[in-house]
Amino acid sequence: MAEKQQSQTRCGFVALIGAPNAGKSTITNNFVGSKVSIVSPKVQTTRTMVKGIGIYENTQIIFLDTPGIFKPKRRLDRAMVTSAWDGVADADIVVLVVDAKRGFDDETQSIVAKLNKNHTEAVLVLNKIDLVQKEKLLELSAKINAAGKFKETFFISALTGQCSDDFYKYLADNLPISPWYYPEDQISDMPLRLLAAEIVREKLFTFLHQELPYALTVEPELWERKENGSIRAEITIYVERENQKVIVLGKGGSMIKRIGSAARAEIEELLEERVHLFLFVKVRENWQEDRGRYSVWNLNFNA
Repeated sequence: MAEKQQSQTRCGFVALIGAPNAGKSTITNNFVGSKVSIVSPKVQTTRTMVKGIGIYENTQIIFLDTPGIFKPKRRLDRAMVTSAWDGVADADIVVLVVDAKRGFDDETQSIVAKLNKNHTEAVLVLNKIDLVQKEKLLELSAKINAAGKFKETFFISALTGQCSDDFYKYLADNLPISPWYYPEDQISDMPLRLLAAEIVREKLFTFLHQELPYALTVEPELWERKENGSIRAEITIYVERENQKVIVLGKGGSMIKRIGSAARAEIEELLEERVHLFLFVKVRENWQEDRGRYSVWNLNFNA
């Protein structure tokens, strides 16, 4: 650590933007070395901007993992997309992450068009290269670079880490000279109670295979450290209708027990502490029109 303090340090914000499920959260988690953002094969799982903080050589890189950008239909959709573009405004470096297997689809074309309109010069990352032939990758890179203006292009697999080091080094070398903003061992600025709620939401996506996860929200109600050092966490899952509550609970409470057990194990592993997790399921019709639900996650209700 003494050598780091003697040499020049850098620090800055890197906004990861892209269509839903492009791999932004996987990039963030893999760089940080721990889960700070939930990951699911389903699209639109990230609902708010998550900061993932890590160190590369003498640079502290703060990834802004933004919600996927898509054509919004509901108030929550608009708030999520607004949050993503807010991340662009706050960033020192903007990175467009593209699912190389999905290619230059309509959503990515719209993002590139808006970057052009705003005169934002981004870095292009083609992700999931382990799933695509090299010739097709080069064709895709040429097509996207012809449509927009990019400082650099990187080909990576966020899941396997393939070729990611060159990308991280580029970010580290091009962020501003600055003291680090966070302590060396901090990996996120998200409060633990919110991170725990996000892990619960991830398990809901994992275990509930229908579209139900998009109709619910998860919020922490209590986060309390007990005298014996363990943590009591009470988290509420809000659904829109009574029949959705029945699905989340499962027969005899079997589903909520599975979700709670998986979430608790992951939270304990992350915190390296004993956690007593209590999940509650409540019906709140039209929660997507409830201003209070948005403020919990720092989303703009009026977006």
